[in-house]
Amino acid sequence: MKVLFAFGTRPEAIKLAPVIKELQKDKRHFKVEICITAQHRHMLDQAMDIFDIRADFDLDIMKQGQTLFDINIRILQGLEKLLLKQKPDLIVVQGDTTTAFVSALAAFYLKIPIGHVEAGLRTFDKFAPFPEEMNRRLITHLADFHFAPTHRAKENLLKEGVYEKQVLVTGNTVIDALMLALKTNPKLDLPVLHKIKSGSKIILVTAHRRENFGAPFKNICQALKSLVQRNSDIEIIYPVHPNPNIKIPAYEILGNIERIHLVAPMDYLPFAHLMKKSYLILTDSGGIQEEAPALGKPVLVLRDKTERPEAVEKGTARLVGTDTDKIIKSAELLLSSKRAYNKIATVKNPFGDGKASLRISNFMLAMSKG
Repeated sequence: MKVLFAFGTRPEAIKLAPVIKELQKDKRHFKVEICITAQHRHMLDQAMDIFDIRADFDLDIMKQGQTLFDINIRILQGLEKLLLKQKPDLIVVQGDTTTAFVSALAAFYLKIPIGHVEAGLRTFDKFAPFPEEMNRRLITHLADFHFAPTHRAKENLLKEGVYEKQVLVTGNTVIDALMLALKTNPKLDLPVLHKIKSGSKIILVTAHRRENFGAPFKNICQALKSLVQRNSDIEIIYPVHPNPNIKIPAYEILGNIERIHLVAPMDYLPFAHLMKKSYLILTDSGGIQEEAPALGKPVLVLRDKTERPEAVEKGTARLVGTDTDKIIKSAELLLSSKRAYNKIATVKNPFGDGKASLRISNFMLAMSKG
């Protein structure tokens, strides 16, 4: 079976890497090919290097100031030529990026079966997150095989008319990737930690969502500023996304604040180790809501809605939105109360056991044998 993986961003590469590695072990049954769109060039390349995966085809679409229209058009045109030439038996996409949606659309146009890793996530608000919520909903109606990370995700798919025999609950491949990454270099040196005062509690922050641009993001920054001013025993590490809508206000509000360390975006490997070293994580990311519980780290989600409700329901994460006071209050409760902290930190991770890629591989193997 010729399986083509199509992806374009760092999170996709991270979450597909364990699946790619698993299929590559079985050369008898699978011919694995990789096509990258390079929707996010630099950060994508970093992730691929960590997991030692190489692209067979590179559409190299990234341009300065690109819009969603630009991305859609260039991916669709590039994939048409590639798919007509390579004729894969199956295309695998991951998650909810524009690359994932357009790759699935291109495969549909050419009647090539589609496998969707991390299928079934929903907020049920088409603009939150934007454009990811609609990307993943549309992929569902194009895909033939749905690899759902949780039973909740499977239920979402069944309610939308997907046949049960097309759905496999696997756990999330990001847990597989995290375990691989932490084994790669267990004693990795992190230069930013040299600046941290001994005994300080580290709060790790990521924030980059489009829907938080403007006032919501400034509220987040004000909350971070207040947290370090009110709590002398904490230090904040924030790898700042290069998008000007994030970078400019982040440096304006937080650039000269003592005990707030604004750093460049990190490779996945050091970031994984930094998560492990952190006391608390504040994020508007999706994947971190899944990874942090595997490390026993509480997460405050800087969004009003999440497509990963299992984290909130199980208690590994709390939605705090972008209200400054609510962020401060929620963070300080976890900083001051060991009981409140342990109530989150000790919950079993609802997103899997690190064997998702093996389950996907076994499913594909059975499919290849008819």
